[in-house]
Amino acid sequence: MTDLAPPSDRLRSPSGYDLTPPDDAERARLEADLNPEERRVLLSHGTEAPFCGTLLGEKRAGVFCCRECGLPLFKSGTKFESGTGWPSFTEPVDPAHVHEIRDTSYGMIRIETQCARCGSHQGHVFPDGPPPTGNRYCINSVALSFVAAGDPLPDPLRRGDGNA
Repeated sequence: MTDLAPPSDRLRSPSGYDLTPPDDAERARLEADLNPEERRVLLSHGTEAPFCGTLLGEKRAGVFCCRECGLPLFKSGTKFESGTGWPSFTEPVDPAHVHEIRDTSYGMIRIETQCARCGSHQGHVFPDGPPPTGNRYCINSVALSFVAAGDPLPDPLRRGDGNA
């Protein structure tokens, strides 16, 4: 039997979000909307300076989404103060939303985190976080946008993914 489902139906996360990567035209539009610092971090795997990110002290209920494509990545209830200078989370909204890739740059062995939909660099995950997961997703503020609970999610790809 042939799978006749449209591509967006085949690339859904377990929580129901469309993970279909942006096509070339969509990617160009998304990248054109980024400021220079966002481009440096998201597209060139940069890191913002510690204790400078605008979302470090964000404590409202809501969701932290990928700044480039709008995919929900972390819920506010999983955010904690790690003392590292970057927003830290114990787990993603859905494990399928964050790709983990071995990173051996700068003479270190780390696990880089990328948005599973657009591939933008978010930060790194370390095995030194609090329970229940023991993980610390150390994420650049500039790689995220915050959406307060009940507000519409950013939808730059026009996927209709809903509210925070």
